[in-house]
Amino acid sequence: MDSHSNSKSKSNLAPDVDVVVAGGGPVGLMLACELRLGGARVAVVERRTDVDRTIKAGAINTPTAEAFYRRGLLPALSEVQQRTLDQFRAFMRGRPGGAPGGQPPRTPPKFAGHFGGIMLSGALLDEADPDFAHAGPAGDVALVPQQEVERLLEERAAELGVDLHRGVELTGFDAEDAEGDGVVVRTAPVGGGPDRTIRAGWLVGCDGGRSTVRKLAGFAFPGSDPRITGHQAVVTMTGAETLKTGWNHTGTGTYVHGPVPGRILTVEFDGPPADREAPVTAEEVQASLRRVTGLADLTVTEVHTATRFTDNARQAADYRAGRVLLAGDAAHVHSPFGGQGLNLGIGDAVNLGWKLAAVVRGRAPEGLLDSYTAERHPIGAWVLEWTRAQVALMRPDPHSRALLDVVTDLIGTVPGTTHFVKKISGVGQRYDLPGRHRLVGRSAPDLELADGRRLADLMHDGRALLLDLADDADLRAVAEGYGDRVRVVIATCPAGPAPAGLLVRPDGCTAWAADAADGRADAAQGLAASLAQWFGAPAPVGG
Repeated sequence: MDSHSNSKSKSNLAPDVDVVVAGGGPVGLMLACELRLGGARVAVVERRTDVDRTIKAGAINTPTAEAFYRRGLLPALSEVQQRTLDQFRAFMRGRPGGAPGGQPPRTPPKFAGHFGGIMLSGALLDEADPDFAHAGPAGDVALVPQQEVERLLEERAAELGVDLHRGVELTGFDAEDAEGDGVVVRTAPVGGGPDRTIRAGWLVGCDGGRSTVRKLAGFAFPGSDPRITGHQAVVTMTGAETLKTGWNHTGTGTYVHGPVPGRILTVEFDGPPADREAPVTAEEVQASLRRVTGLADLTVTEVHTATRFTDNARQAADYRAGRVLLAGDAAHVHSPFGGQGLNLGIGDAVNLGWKLAAVVRGRAPEGLLDSYTAERHPIGAWVLEWTRAQVALMRPDPHSRALLDVVTDLIGTVPGTTHFVKKISGVGQRYDLPGRHRLVGRSAPDLELADGRRLADLMHDGRALLLDLADDADLRAVAEGYGDRVRVVIATCPAGPAPAGLLVRPDGCTAWAADAADGRADAAQGLAASLAQWFGAPAPVGG
């Protein structure tokens, strides 16, 4: 493999594309879509020849659903969720005794999730908590498997004109210094063939936990070593009639059965696997399942899809090194408990996409990219701690099992369930942005407007949004010169309390907001500062 070099020489050759994205999974595809919406030319290189069918995350959180909603993709997610629910119904009908209570649910649960294998009950959720109020219809979508997310994003990328190269892997790159004009990326077909060089302004590694980009660029990747071995698979097996559904803790580990036919997961606490690279066999899955369940007559006859995992938890110290950036698992790895990895990566992509596009198009200085690590790194660090805590809770030793009982009692209360759901669903996420208003730094509320539209309907084109809910000409005057970057909409919101105005970044984060009681001069001054911070200098009016 070619090595990365930090060349001091500059080239006058124009780049082939603005950005090369290494990795065409959900994170890389989401990033590519956001870059295209921002006007950047994008090439994605992905070593797989098709959507990855390996079993992975089975649900998305609220910020991920909101990101799709704001791009007009929520109906597609809802269709996938309905199919997933139908599969669950079929599985439960096939179980001895049928579904609990006699009938499987006809509608999706308000929230599907767990903490360390302790299931969260929607019946104990305080839906009146204000943190649940902002998401709108996106708050009702969760049961979307990762494979379906990738499939939808590949279709979207094709619609937007993303240049996707499947069956191609990055083999090396030369990144010029901070004053240079880009990155020279070297690629090769996975099955053999001539190498290709792509000149780009920027390179983003979305190439997974064992990222080639991260390693070649020399990103520091501190963290904690793995202590568990997990298997997740969809199999055909016999002797499973006595397997309990859901999460189950035993004296030798933890196992999960369902919620779709043949899906199993095991966790053993005797160290990491000897060989992460070896194919997962039916014999290996069967042996793990027998050890954890204690059922010697379980026989796995076929593995349809399977993966190993550990609790290796690491995070890049910075997500940017010059013209090379990281997103998704390339920037952070952890155990899959709670399905946080996909959601964390989608959040990275949505945060970075519009910023990098603005820099590429000359609408913002490179300093804007500093906010990417500043905003996303704390959330990644929280996810690592959240997954470490779950591993500690699931260990089969007496001390951990005692703690499991304590946490189970806590989750069995309305305040406890509400706290954990807020954390897992992401509704409480907030970036540390300047401004005193309660909405600043949070996901913008999906306000229902008098004309029937909702806030998310106004963001399909990927621009920022200035929503004027007080018909304030002074605020609109401040936004003159930003028309190519900020959409200005005058509206009313009769359904309930709403701010007088709010500025929403392309990623859905509230950058500025003001109430009717705020002084008009102060509001205009705050808006001007926020526009300049996130969208650069205004274009000359009438120019």
